[in-house]
Order: sequence, then C-alpha cells, then structure tokens
Amino acid sequence: MKYLLKAIFLGLVLPLSALAQSFVLSDIRVDGLQRVSAGTVFSALPIRVGDEVEPGEIQDATRVLFRTGFFEDIQIGHENSVLVITVRERPAISKIDISGNKAIATEDLLKAMKEYGLAEGQILKRSTLRGLTQEFERQYVAQGRYGASVKAELKELPRNQVELRVAVDEGVVAAIKHINVVGNRAFSDKELEEIFELKTTGWLSWLRSDDKYSSEKLTGDLERLKSYYLDRGYLDFQIDSAQVSLGPDKKSVFITINVVEGGVYTVSEVEIAGNPIVAEEEINRLLLVREGQRFSQARVTTTSDYIAKRLGNKGYAFAEVNGVPEANEEESTVKITFFIDPGKRTYVRRISFRGNTRTADEVLRRELRQMESALASSARIEQSKVRLERLGYLKVVKVETTKVSGTSGRPDVDYMVEGQPSDSGGAGR
Repeated sequence: MKYLLKAIFLGLVLPLSALAQSFVLSDIRVDGLQRVSAGTVFSALPIRVGDEVEPGEIQDATRVLFRTGFFEDIQIGHENSVLVITVRERPAISKIDISGNKAIATEDLLKAMKEYGLAEGQILKRSTLRGLTQEFERQYVAQGRYGASVKAELKELPRNQVELRVAVDEGVVAAIKHINVVGNRAFSDKELEEIFELKTTGWLSWLRSDDKYSSEKLTGDLERLKSYYLDRGYLDFQIDSAQVSLGPDKKSVFITINVVEGGVYTVSEVEIAGNPIVAEEEINRLLLVREGQRFSQARVTTTSDYIAKRLGNKGYAFAEVNGVPEANEEESTVKITFFIDPGKRTYVRRISFRGNTRTADEVLRRELRQMESALASSARIEQSKVRLERLGYLKVVKVETTKVSGTSGRPDVDYMVEGQPSDSGGAGR
C-alpha cells in the first residue's frame, strides 16, 4: 500500500491516514533534481536507511527539506520500503536587468537586492522578491517620489533558470505647495518659514530644488525650529506633531506643524558644579550666560564648549561639561548649572598623518607645536593644524584626538591631510 504526502509551497502538509503503519527504510530515491545534489538532500533528511519510519517522521522530513530553501514543491511517499522523494527546485537567477532608474543608481539597487538574497547565481525566492519591490518603492517615497512604482517580471530560461527584470517608474518628486505652522504667536509665519530649508514652490525652485520634499530635510527643519525658540527663551517649546499630506495627483505636498510655544524664561542664577580644575574667576570669564538674560540654549552650549576647550588646554583632552537648566515655571525663571568633569590628565601617545602620500613626514612634523609624550593641549593641537594649513600645499587638514583602548590618559592625535593638485604649488617639499 502506498502513502503519499504532498506539501505545497506554503509548507502546509496533508495528514497521513490514521491507519498508516511504520516500515523499515531500505532505500531512498530522489526524483526531479537538476542543480541541487542528491547528497544535499540526504544530508538534510532526518531519517536514514535502516531506520524504522513512522508517518509523522515523513511529515518532519518534508518540513526539513522545505527549510533548505531549494525547493518550491516536495512530494514524499513510499513504495513498499523505498522512500520516494519528488521535488521541484526553485529556479536560479541567471541574469538581473534593471531599467527606468535614474534617481537611484543601478549599483545601489543591485546592492540592496543582494542584501535580500537576490543576486545572479542565487536561488530565487518569490516571497523575497515581492518584499524587495515594496522596499524599492519605500526608498523612492523617502525621496518624495510618491508616484513611483517598481515591477518585477521573470523570464524563464532553460535548465530551470530565470532572468529577473525589474522595471522602475520613478515618477516625479512631489513639490511643496504649502507649509503651515499652527500655534505660533511670538513669531510670524514669514519669520518661521525663513528658518526652513524646505520651501514652497517659487519662481527659482526649478534651480534650487528647495520645494522638493524629503523626510530628512523636514527632520532638520524641525530641529532648526526648536533651536530657534530655545535660543529665544522658550524653554517649554514643543512640536506636537508634523503632518505631511499628499494631494490626489501625488505631486503636491502639504506640511502642517503644530507647536506649543510656552512662555519666555529669564536666567535667575548660574552655578558651577563638579571639579573645574581652573580658578573660578577664569571660568566666569568664559560664561556667556548671565543672570537677568533671556534664556538661550545656544549660549549654554557654547559656554560648555569654551570651558571644555579651556580644560583641554590644561591637558584634560576629554573633559565633559554639561549645562543643565532647572526651570521655575511659576516665576518663568531658569537656573543653569554647569557640571564639570575634567577626567584624567592626558599625554599624547602618538601623532600620525593620514592621507599624506607626497610630503615627507618630517616636513609636516616640524610644523607641529604639540609633541608626542607631552601633555595634550587643545590649543597646541589646533595651532599645529593652522600651521599645516599655512604650508600652502595641503588642501585639507582635519585633526582628531582619539582615546586608545587599553591605555589610561594616552590618546592619539591624527591629522587627516590631502595634498593640492600637482600644479598648485609644492615648494619646500
């Protein structure tokens, strides 16, 4: 008597008859293989020749073979004591052709496809293909191309191979027709619109492309809006929501930003806490925040940077300074405390130059005012950068002070340099 199990593509298994009986497996036969080796099937199977096979074990074997990802359809049955496995392999991708794309490079699309497991020579998974086309469309939506569509077609080739054709219709970038800020009283719509990088369509928009919506630009504009209010004393300012709606034509974007301004706060007290290292009078000279001033987040941040840089000149390269506001809502005042943690005093372990391929190392080193093994000084490190820039034949000079794992207070200083083109000078090299 022959018992047959057919597993469809979704992995559902029809139950065997309750009257089915076990048998001792004498042989295994696999039909339908083209590229996948019989050894791959045998190694994946949880049953072996000589085993006593129960009906439930055949169901388990079917599930195991599906999990390999090589097969679209599997039928398992037995003729007497011989297990018969009939498979239909998933096709292999022989070629990928992408057309219609300009805004996103073909190389980037192919890279994204490879991350999804879709590449030439790989086994095709149709469910993955559907997810990928949706991901491509999401990428175009992120660029403001709401009318974009991506379609994937398969052309069958000999030897169970397929050509994957991806047709892209990018559409056009939706233009911003209106930006509406709701809840603003202290500043006019015109004042706030000038803050934004995104603009409504104007007569120069074709040149500037500033009316093309993008979620990244909107996020930046919301940050600028928040900073604008915080720098003018509105400590409780909040953005309740930012809504982006699309016109029926999928070419027009309308942005609505709901804000709560709150009241204006005045600085009531400025306090220094922690371990400032340097004299209090010296710290006070660096304070941009004073009692009686209108609160400004920019002044708080800049003051923290000034104090950290001053400590850096003393050898505390990784000093942390945080200005923390403490608001009194009833009086609309704010106390600002600068917490100072100088950390450990640091000595430069090594100074290196990256990107330098034309200038002798000693030529660059003789311009340095920060030396290896010496106390790290932010001022000397920056002065060295300025002197390198003044050489005239370095186009780019950047500097970075980095902690070195396993060392205590021994950072490295890396100068990233890039030489000028050969016809831009070069004396003294």
